[in-house]
Amino acid sequence: MLLQFKMAEQSDDELVENSRNGDLAAFKTLVIRHEGKVAGVVRSMLGSTPEADDVGQEVFIRFYEALGKFRGESAVGTYLTRIAINLSLNEIKRRKRRFSIFTKEEDGWHKGSSDQSSDLNEMIAYEFGQLDPDFRAVATLRLIEGYSTEETATILGIPLGTVLSRLARAQKKLRSGLEKYLN
Repeated sequence: MLLQFKMAEQSDDELVENSRNGDLAAFKTLVIRHEGKVAGVVRSMLGSTPEADDVGQEVFIRFYEALGKFRGESAVGTYLTRIAINLSLNEIKRRKRRFSIFTKEEDGWHKGSSDQSSDLNEMIAYEFGQLDPDFRAVATLRLIEGYSTEETATILGIPLGTVLSRLARAQKKLRSGLEKYLN
């Protein structure tokens, strides 16, 4: 118990250094400290799916494997968010290859449609899921995770202007998509 309390008091940088030296308890503390944020980012990108859980676990596996290369130029949370976004984008690409947006029904091919639920959260989640992955990544970081525009640009490795234009387009698409439910 005392060890856990001591770990909780350590900074992320100290925990990373201890993890590099083989201290699994230090790495576990990092996971516990950041798992909520990683899960939030991944679920915003992929929805609450088994794949999202897998990607969330993969984020920490990748981080553990990269501990030796982590230079600490950004905060651990920012680094993990970047891994989460990249792995989520990869999963979205895999989904696109695996599934067609069209379904076969008795009377022919029809474009898949969402459940027209009156629950506002479901409508928002659906419309959010319809965003282009690049727009979704920016919207997730800015609107859901609360990163600044500058932090979002750094995490995604894109210019500030690109963040602003993608955010504006994402908000416009969300507004347009939600209007059909609200009118």
